[in-house]
Amino acid sequence: MRGSVTLHMQADPSAIWALVTDVTRIGEFSPETFEAEWLDGATGPAVGAKFRGHVKRNGVGPTYWSPCEVTVCEPGSVFEFAVGGADRVLNTWRYEITPTDDGGADVTESFALPSNPFTRVYWALLGRARGRTNERGMRQTLERIRDRKSTRLNSSHIPLSRMQSSA
Repeated sequence: MRGSVTLHMQADPSAIWALVTDVTRIGEFSPETFEAEWLDGATGPAVGAKFRGHVKRNGVGPTYWSPCEVTVCEPGSVFEFAVGGADRVLNTWRYEITPTDDGGADVTESFALPSNPFTRVYWALLGRARGRTNERGMRQTLERIRDRKSTRLNSSHIPLSRMQSSA
């Protein structure tokens, strides 16, 4: 009940990090989540930070807000959040950024559903189709991030020293 897509990006890994962790920009990249906003005073990525994403399921509907909570934040390398919140996880999304020798990075986006009776039944009935949809969406998201011109990536750069601590 999981899937992932990895794409190489010829861009500064810290600029990629700035894009994937700025949830307010998700609408530029995701085929389903067209906007998001930080909640409860959060202004950036940190473990425990909350945000909500405005989702249009499968790009056609229904449309709804999903509460999310950052569960892993390792500046420059891993950003993970739970949909539904850390206490009631419906799905976990994760980005891993691995610098490469050419100055770019391999970026992996993944999802994992919790193992419980509901998700096992859901996955048995609809999972294969939803898994393919998620994989197409993850590839599209990563391609849209990758396809940003390097000047655009660099203009979004936020120094890691300015990121909120994950501790």
